[in-house]
Amino acid sequence: MKHIAILPIEVDESILLSLKESKEDFIYTMKLFTALHLYKKNRLSLGKAAEFVGIDKLKFMEILKDEGSVFDYNDEEIEDIIKDANELADIIQ
Repeated sequence: MKHIAILPIEVDESILLSLKESKEDFIYTMKLFTALHLYKKNRLSLGKAAEFVGIDKLKFMEILKDEGSVFDYNDEEIEDIIKDANELADIIQ
C-alpha cells in the first residue's frame, strides 16, 4: 500500500493572480521545479523525479531536454563514461 504525505503550503492568492495560474497549475509547476532541482542535484533518480511530478520518464526527459540538461555531466565524468563504454566494447568483441 502506498502511503502519501500531505504537505500543505501557504501561498497568498495574489501570487496565483500574478502568475495567472490556477491552484492545480501552480501545484504542478512547484512539483516540476522541485523534481528538476532534486534530479539535477542527484537526490532523485529520473524515475522517482518523474513519479513525483506524476508523469512518465520520457515526458520528464523531454522537459529536461527543454531545460537544456538531460544528462548534466562534467568533462571528467564524460571521459569515464567513454572509457567504460570502450572497455565494455572490447570485452564484447
